[in-house]
Amino acid sequence: MENVRYALVWKPPWGFLAQFPNLKAILALGAGVDPIPSDPALPKDVPLLRLVDVGFPAQMADYAMYAVLRFQRRMGEIEALQRQARWNQLDPFFTRDFPVGVMGLGVIGSVVAKRVATAGYTVAGWARSPKRLDGVEVFAGSGTFKKFLSRARVVINALPLTPQTENVLDAAAFASMPRGGYVVNIGRGAHLVDRDLIAALDSGQLDGAMFDVFREEPLPSSHPFWGHPKIIVTPHVAAPTIASEVQAQVIENIRRLERGESPLGLVDRDRGY
Repeated sequence: MENVRYALVWKPPWGFLAQFPNLKAILALGAGVDPIPSDPALPKDVPLLRLVDVGFPAQMADYAMYAVLRFQRRMGEIEALQRQARWNQLDPFFTRDFPVGVMGLGVIGSVVAKRVATAGYTVAGWARSPKRLDGVEVFAGSGTFKKFLSRARVVINALPLTPQTENVLDAAAFASMPRGGYVVNIGRGAHLVDRDLIAALDSGQLDGAMFDVFREEPLPSSHPFWGHPKIIVTPHVAAPTIASEVQAQVIENIRRLERGESPLGLVDRDRGY
């Protein structure tokens, strides 16, 4: 154990990293690091690094763009009509009447917001602190959250998971959105209060949802999301890992650390990103 200087991990069990007394860095093999910082035995002075820009943002933007187009063009309803052999032409929503909100404007959320804005949608972003992003109206801080939600027909969550953002997609958030809205979650499963989402869909407050992340993965076969007619479930495939990109960044970070240089993806443990 004394010879281990670098730990490459993905959701290690609590206490696992404490057995390596000479660690120089912990390299998480993902863009998110939860629940690593919450490990009470985590070595306090060892840098925690996450993967950045290894193909994740572009893939996430593709996924988000597909979700927006699917909801705007009412493809779920059209597919349901096909199963009934019904020829019923539905009017789509116009792009100008389909504003999009992106929660989280970090590495991934910024790319998502810009991609959707480039497609001609009115886009707003919500972040913890003020930011500037071309083509995107930015709302900053908790005091602007309801206002941000109130102007978004579809909300895309790309937030990191922290104690402050856990359960952020709850009944109060859905009630702040325009009636008939949509939710897309590419952040973390714990951002969402599952029962509140189902209640909002069943009441008509929301018209649809598309989720790639869940509190428990794989999603249990008994979970109500599977059979709900307004929910699209994808099995954590929004941004598959590109092995060559990950390998290159891990090697680069180890080389930087060996040279005494700043590494890529250094995590602020208090904020979780």
